Amino acid sequence: MTGYATAQSGNGTGGADEPARTGLGLEIRSVNSRFLDLSFKLADELRGAEPALRELLTARLKRGKVEVRAWVEGRHDSTTRAPSPHELQRLSALQEGIQAWCPKAAPLSVAEILQLTARQTAQPGQWQDTLVALGERTVEALLDARAREGARLVEMLIDRLRQLRQLARDAQPLVPLLVEQQRQRFLDRWNEALGAASTTSGSAAAQERALTEATAYAIRIDVAEELTRLESHLDEIERLLGRGGETGKRLDFLIQELHREANTLGSKSSSLELTRISVDMKVLIEQMREQVQNLE
Repeated sequence: MTGYATAQSGNGTGGADEPARTGLGLEIRSVNSRFLDLSFKLADELRGAEPALRELLTARLKRGKVEVRAWVEGRHDSTTRAPSPHELQRLSALQEGIQAWCPKAAPLSVAEILQLTARQTAQPGQWQDTLVALGERTVEALLDARAREGARLVEMLIDRLRQLRQLARDAQPLVPLLVEQQRQRFLDRWNEALGAASTTSGSAAAQERALTEATAYAIRIDVAEELTRLESHLDEIERLLGRGGETGKRLDFLIQELHREANTLGSKSSSLELTRISVDMKVLIEQMREQVQNLE
């Protein structure tokens, strides 16, 4: 399910002689996916928190392609710490060594120097607890956003269920009429074939055989069973949507069953009207399939 949430956490400001205080930023994006797929883009200082963030997200999310991005935010004001001569000398030596091997490498900018020297003051793991706490807040906001979208998706799915029920009701009165028409058509053709062959012996047996074959053919094209199963699947989908919770995978299966019944309805169809109903059903079911993948 799609969703977006972001949060920031600051640590105040430093004194005139203290290192510049920094904060954290965290962003979580989620798009549709049948399974849970996590990817992380974390600043170097924050990579140690990835296992804890992964555990947090796995416990709270079940589906979706989720991207997590976290960064350290420095204060770009008068409290920014000035690099020491030792730090500048070290960066200069590193830059000269790199440019000796890579002459086309661009020199460091003032902003990059400030960023690198600020990063060196951060101890590995010092942000982990803060970042995990920030992650909990951000996941809650993401879940709220996904819940709002989920409510809209449920409304859409309920509307598609209503349209499918109407199509099924439209097909119901056609079934017995079409079956009888096909049965009579089969008998007429049988009798025409017997008349063309000028067969008089065994006419009673031939008529009985024709009746049996016509009945068997009528049974094969009867779609009443498919319509009954389709209605049952619609009832189950509506029940799951009303119950809420983790229903995505169950709905995936039911959508497949709906498509199977609609497809069988079309393959057995002996009229343009029933074929049109089958096509309309498959269009609605495909729309539902696309959106069901957004639900957990």
